[in-house]
Amino acid sequence: MLRPRMCSSTRTAPPKQVPLVHLLFLKPKHIGDALLLTPTLMAVRERYPAAMIWVLVRRGTESILAGCPAIDRIVTTAAPEAKRRGLSALRDDVKLVRELRRQHFDYAFEFSDSDRGRWLAWLSGARERVATRFYARISWLARRAITRFSDTDWLQGHRVEKDFTLVHETISLGSPVPPLAFSRERRAEWSPAATPDEFVVLHPGTRWQRKRWPFERWVELGRMLQARNLKLVLSSGPDAEEREGARRLQQELGPSVLNTDGQTTWAQLAGLLGKARLFVGVDTAAMHLAAACQCPTVALFGPSVLHFWRPWRVAHRVVMPESANEAQETPDFLSRVPSLSTDGVPTAKVYAACLEMLASTRSEAAIR
Repeated sequence: MLRPRMCSSTRTAPPKQVPLVHLLFLKPKHIGDALLLTPTLMAVRERYPAAMIWVLVRRGTESILAGCPAIDRIVTTAAPEAKRRGLSALRDDVKLVRELRRQHFDYAFEFSDSDRGRWLAWLSGARERVATRFYARISWLARRAITRFSDTDWLQGHRVEKDFTLVHETISLGSPVPPLAFSRERRAEWSPAATPDEFVVLHPGTRWQRKRWPFERWVELGRMLQARNLKLVLSSGPDAEEREGARRLQQELGPSVLNTDGQTTWAQLAGLLGKARLFVGVDTAAMHLAAACQCPTVALFGPSVLHFWRPWRVAHRVVMPESANEAQETPDFLSRVPSLSTDGVPTAKVYAACLEMLASTRSEAAIR
């Protein structure tokens, strides 16, 4: 758990206990980042059942939060890239700001560590606006948007802990930090997967080239698992390249293999993961969703900082090349790790991790 330091503030520190608050959580980042906020939201709901909880995320990421029962309302803002932001996006943001200001938020917590997120917090009109300034680039003007800064060193903890600690410093939360959340009641069926009794979800795709594991090793791993009479379900995102890779893998592994073809909703993928014996994939939002569904996980890491992004509070094994293991232990790991890849991960090592997880979680699978 991260150890908080004293926060500085331009106002008097708010009370630690509040019976009813209007809370805004801003995290306009990638889809996996949005899901990593759910443990904090669940902890807030547990501690403050009557609180009003709104979450602001980047448009296109909101559906992965649909399984979090702690949220009262999700609102979205357009992606920050200039090519995606036109006059209509500006109009939408003006409407958004007006809607936010009508809520009279007591606290706005900004998790994206971006000036845009800080200004959205300011525009929300929240009485207290909280963000980290540790290892964060902040323009002198954006500093004025935040009333309370955290100086906690989050570099040695998980990103879930980073978010949790920022809130805990201001409105005391319970412990331990909860798991990721996608409730059973909000999962959906993916009909082709209704029949397999024992199946493994393979998620080979990612938009990050360095995270990709060589195609031929996915084929080898799939055949090894099939030899143990395990059915395979291939999962991919909607990206055309990811879908094509999954189709090629399906052709190599044979007609018994099911393929979502990038067409599942996050709720449907959650339904699949809730039934699967095992999830195998690289560091993606799907990996974090597997953790939210308590699906035993084998995760392939290379250019990702392990202690930031490893599967959170779920049975798992991480497999990574030796070069990545070494880089994680160096003082300059933040600059070294992103230049690595998963190419150095041998199939045999991943298969061994799969067997270990299948053996150690058999009884839990019957309960799930």
